[in-house]
Amino acid sequence: MSLSTALSIAQQSILNTGRQTSVVSRNVLDSQNPDYTRRSAVVSSSAPGARVVEIHRATNEQLFRQNLSAQSAWSGQSALYYGMEQLGLAVNGVDNATSPANAIGELQKALQLYSATPSNGNLAANAINAARQVVRGLNEASTTIQTFRVQTDQEIATAVNELNTLLADFQAANNNVINGTRAGRDASDALDQRDAILKKIADYVPVSSFKRGDNDMVLMTMDGTTLFEAVPRTVSFQQSTAYAAGMTGNAVYVDGVPIATATGGNTNASGKLAGLVQLRDSVSSTMQSQLDEIARGLITAFAETDQTGGVAPDAPGLFTWPGAPGMPPAGTLVDGLAGTIRLNAAMDPDAGGNPQLLRDGGANGVAYVANTTGGASYAELLIAYGDRLEQPIAFDNAAGNGANSSLVNYSTSSIGWFEGLRKEAFGAAESKEALAVRTAEALSNETGVNVDMEMSLLLDLEHSYEASARLIKAVDEMLAALLAAVR
Repeated sequence: MSLSTALSIAQQSILNTGRQTSVVSRNVLDSQNPDYTRRSAVVSSSAPGARVVEIHRATNEQLFRQNLSAQSAWSGQSALYYGMEQLGLAVNGVDNATSPANAIGELQKALQLYSATPSNGNLAANAINAARQVVRGLNEASTTIQTFRVQTDQEIATAVNELNTLLADFQAANNNVINGTRAGRDASDALDQRDAILKKIADYVPVSSFKRGDNDMVLMTMDGTTLFEAVPRTVSFQQSTAYAAGMTGNAVYVDGVPIATATGGNTNASGKLAGLVQLRDSVSSTMQSQLDEIARGLITAFAETDQTGGVAPDAPGLFTWPGAPGMPPAGTLVDGLAGTIRLNAAMDPDAGGNPQLLRDGGANGVAYVANTTGGASYAELLIAYGDRLEQPIAFDNAAGNGANSSLVNYSTSSIGWFEGLRKEAFGAAESKEALAVRTAEALSNETGVNVDMEMSLLLDLEHSYEASARLIKAVDEMLAALLAAVR
C-alpha cells in the first residue's frame, strides 16, 4: 500500500468518524425528546477505505401502529371518564348530597313527621319546604345537564378545529418527507415531525396508514374513511348553542361520513371526538331521561283523586307540571319534565297557598278533599303519600333504569346506574392508559435513544479517531523521512 493511499484512508476515516460523532451527539442532545427517533450513520466498505452511505432512522412500524391504536382508545376512554366525573359532581354533588334520591329521602322523613302530628302547622310547612327542595333539585339538575351538553358541544367544536389544523400540519410535514426523499436528502427530521403529528391526530380519531412511493403517507380512520390523501379531508361539525331534553346533538363528519356512535362504560369509542359525542348524546341524555321519569313519578305519587265516588280524573297534587290539570301519561317518558315540574301554588305558602291541603286534599277543588270532617288529627292521606313512594309504578324503559320499581328505589338505582357506569369507565381508563404507556415504552426501547449506549459509542469513535490520527502522523513521519533522504 502506498503512503498516499494510506493517507487517503486515514483522512476518509476521520471524515466518517466526524459524521458518526455528529449523529451520536444529536442523539444525546435529543434523548429527552419523545418525538425524536434514534439515528445511526451506516458505513460500508469501499476500496480504498470506507464511506458513509446514509443516515439510518430506527423504526418499528408494527409497534408504532399499536401505540397509535392504544393512544386512540385511551383518549376516547379518558374523555368519557373525566366528563362523567364532572357531570356526576355537578348533578349529584359530593357523596350524592344534592341528588334527587337524597331530596326524596328528606321529603319522606318530613311526611312521616307530619303524619305523626298532623295538627302541627310547622311540620306542614317543613313538608312543603322539603317538596320545594325536591323541585329545585330536579330543576337545577336538568339545567345543569343541558348546560353540560352545551359545554361538551363546545369541546367537540374545538377538537374538530384542532384536528383540521393538525391535518394541515401533517400535509406540510408529508410534503417535506416526499421532497427530501426525492432529492436523496436525509429526511429523518421531517419523518419525526410527521410521526409526531400523527400521534396527535390519533388522540382525536383512530387512524390507520400506509405508505406510497417517495414515502408519501395516506391516512384513514379505522372504519376506512379517508382522512388524508395528498390533501387533508374536511372534518366538519355544526355546533349547537343550546340544548333541550330529548334533543340529539349534531354528528361529527369526516369527509362526509359521520363518526360512529360509541356505547358502554368500557367504551368502544376510539379518539377524543367519539368519547365526547358519547358523553353528550348517550350518558347525559340518559341521565336526563331518568330525572324526567323521577319527576313524572313524583307527580303521579302525589296526585289527587276524586273523593266523592265520581269520575273526575286524577289531577296533580303537591307537584304539578305545564300539562296540568291533566296528568303525565302513565309509564311514558316526558322529555324535559324534570326541568318544568313545579310545587303546586295551592299548597305553597310562599305563593299564598295553604300547606294543610297536603294533609286534607282539595288543591283541585272540593271533590278532591279527603279530610271532609276537617279533623286536625287526620293523617290517612299523608300516610298514603308515603306509601305511594314505596309502591311499584311503571317507568319507561327508554330511560335505561328498568320498567317497574318504586319511586324511592328508582331514584336510588339511578345513582347506582351512573356510579356503575362511572366505575366501569374508570377501570377501563386505567387499563387503556397502561396499554398506551406500555406500547409507548416498547416503541421507545426500539426507536428511542439510550444515552449510555450512545456514550459508549462515542468512546469507540474517539478511539477510531485516535487510530486514524496516529496513522496520519506515521505517514507524515515516513514522508518527512523520505524527503530528508532524497535531499
